Amino acid sequence: MCDCIPVRILVVEDDKSIAEPLVAGLERNGFEAVHVATGRSALAAISGIDLVLLDLGLPDLDGAEVCRRLRDLSSVPIIVVSARSEEVDRVLLLEMGADDYVVKPFGLRELIARIRAVSRRSASSDNTPQQLISGDLTVDLRTHEVTINGDSVDLTPKEFDLLAYLASDPGAALTRRNILEEVWDANWYGSAKTLDVHVASLRKKLGHPEWIQAVRGVGFRLVTDAEKP
Repeated sequence: MCDCIPVRILVVEDDKSIAEPLVAGLERNGFEAVHVATGRSALAAISGIDLVLLDLGLPDLDGAEVCRRLRDLSSVPIIVVSARSEEVDRVLLLEMGADDYVVKPFGLRELIARIRAVSRRSASSDNTPQQLISGDLTVDLRTHEVTINGDSVDLTPKEFDLLAYLASDPGAALTRRNILEEVWDANWYGSAKTLDVHVASLRKKLGHPEWIQAVRGVGFRLVTDAEKP
């Protein structure tokens, strides 16, 4: 098995008719699968897990709340697996920190491809610097904290991911497509307006709207005082 894929996958699914063949399929493909049927069990089992497959229809806690709590506990990749297909559900979970969203019913090959893609992105991020510094702005990837001249800025998980991506190459014009693929996911089919909403929110929270510049026909770039000519 390739070292780039996760070893232990936590399957959070209360329906045995789905969980049992899924676990068997994952194990046939070289993964170690740990199955739990409730949100509270998922929170208790997160230690040592490399990736989470999270159903939303759990008997004790709403899956969105489980996603939020898991993200507070760990940076482990989370793939939501749900029958809910509305765009609002997808956007909500991605903003809460999920890395991908798969709608039931799904094929095992597609799911495994998504697991590997998410794992590659996670492994790649492990090789990036722990702090991104641009002028007065500091983005700490390890602690998920953003500061301006030492003052903390409170961001949602997806706002943080967007800012971190822009700060990874300050001054560079990053395309809308690449931003959506890297910050949301490579198979993003939601509204592109989601990006504009997050950019507007980031500008307001940073208190320096001029830092995030729109590049006509391309996308956006981060230009703090340090990057100005």
